[in-house]
Amino acid sequence: MTKIVTKEKEFNPKLITKQKGLNAKWRDNLTGWFFISPMLLGFIIFMFAPLVYAFFMSLNDWPLLGEKTFIGIENYQGVIEDPTFIISLKNTALFSLGLVPLNILLALLLASLLKNNFAGIGFFRTAIFVPVITSMVVWAIVWKYLLAPELGVINQLLDLAGIQGPSWLLNTNTALPSVIFISVIKNVGLNMILFLVAMQQVPTELYEAAELDGASPFKKFRKITLPLITPTVFLTMIITTIGAMKVFGQIYIMTRGGPVDSTKVIVYYIWETAFKHFDMGYASAIAFVLFFILLAFTILSWVVRKRWVFYEE
Repeated sequence: MTKIVTKEKEFNPKLITKQKGLNAKWRDNLTGWFFISPMLLGFIIFMFAPLVYAFFMSLNDWPLLGEKTFIGIENYQGVIEDPTFIISLKNTALFSLGLVPLNILLALLLASLLKNNFAGIGFFRTAIFVPVITSMVVWAIVWKYLLAPELGVINQLLDLAGIQGPSWLLNTNTALPSVIFISVIKNVGLNMILFLVAMQQVPTELYEAAELDGASPFKKFRKITLPLITPTVFLTMIITTIGAMKVFGQIYIMTRGGPVDSTKVIVYYIWETAFKHFDMGYASAIAFVLFFILLAFTILSWVVRKRWVFYEE
């Protein structure tokens, strides 16, 4: 009888450990994808897919109640040559240039005043933040009545002081500044909270050393507080600018782009083109032009941030 001899495989503990490690890594990756899948699916369905579809719309002559026709980049060429778009772009830029610096400076001032504890500080912080959580629709309607030419509270108060108040929202010189003002008051509380948190993270030892050197409060703010909160200033500048470039609600409720297009901003023009003129393709093209403008601004801000944003090692 022939004896069959089999050679046993040599036991290799390193190979088993490596296989276990690969299996564990695969399970960890699968678990991670499982947990993020709801958010990922929501992003694809409600953000990415509509974005791609809107870009496809921008390449077509697409009336709201008619057949679409592919026209390539003609809509984008039309946007560049559109005088109404140029007006809306100018108004959007003026709105942003008026709102962003005023919002950030006022938020810095309020945060500096309210960073220390004193009697009633909770009331002041709450009073400033409440407009942030107030509906923009309600906020704009209230201010529209407050700024009414004859029956508005503001003009009545000015009349008691012997001053004739203007037609705030009906005058081309005062309509946009009025909307900027009510927008600043509405949202300054959010930036104030962000600055307040950042200021409270600044080491107190730096202030104590500055006091020993005889530094004034303004100098301490300029030399210590402001440099150390520049990352938060950078964040609020980006968020506030993007929000200002997308302004719509208060424009729609208070002025409807008037008088004489003096408050017609880009997003309002997009809405008007899509739902009043029923030109969905052209409206989509305007929306993507705004997207590219915001993207360019964000990239430029990110590139130049190292020149003024201080990051503590």
